[in-house]
Amino acid sequence: MASTTLSTTATTPSQLGSGKNGVFSPSQALFVSGRALKGSSKRAGAGKVTCQATSIAADRVPDMEKRKLMNLLLLGAISLPSAGMLVPYAIFFAPPGSGGADGGTVAKDALGNDVIAAEWLKNHGPGDRTLTQGLKGDPTYLVVENDRTLATYGINAVCTHLGCVVPWNAAEKKFICPCHGSQYTNQGRVVRGPAPLSLALAHADIDEGKVVFVPWTETDFRTGEEPWWS
Repeated sequence: MASTTLSTTATTPSQLGSGKNGVFSPSQALFVSGRALKGSSKRAGAGKVTCQATSIAADRVPDMEKRKLMNLLLLGAISLPSAGMLVPYAIFFAPPGSGGADGGTVAKDALGNDVIAAEWLKNHGPGDRTLTQGLKGDPTYLVVENDRTLATYGINAVCTHLGCVVPWNAAEKKFICPCHGSQYTNQGRVVRGPAPLSLALAHADIDEGKVVFVPWTETDFRTGEEPWWS
């Protein structure tokens, strides 16, 4: 601990102006007689200012490494519960598809159940096009042919213009997009814009009685062109 003492000594105007011409002289202001010093010492208590400088002991200095560790522990304690709360929402909005033959995905109905081909045909007549959950969770139409068999292809319902889900219009026998009026044939080939491309296809196979969607990588049978979606 350091201590510094500042003392002040009153100086009268007569002392400051003791020059012959009454002009202030710095050398005169600095000169103080022994008697003046003795008199000023009596008043030292009134003009004394004490300044103290303190220092912090080394063992009380905060450890920055410990502080960083505590911050990381706090962040982890907050993040883990938050991540756990988000998992159910992620599963709800992106339900995992079950695997099928050749790396395909088993089709799911509106309730999330596997589509059984025989049961599906009992409840869906010729020409029916009903949405199911297909590859990557995309809405995909399962098609029933006029002979009451399942078509070997499924039609992705995502419009190739801006991604709206295109409904099947049974009266018009077309897929008509409600967003901007794009139209597709009953097989999903584009016939009216602004959609630039036909709806994507997927193979619809049957494996152990279940409908399985498999990626379509060969030529698009509707246009004779390579599939734009693969």
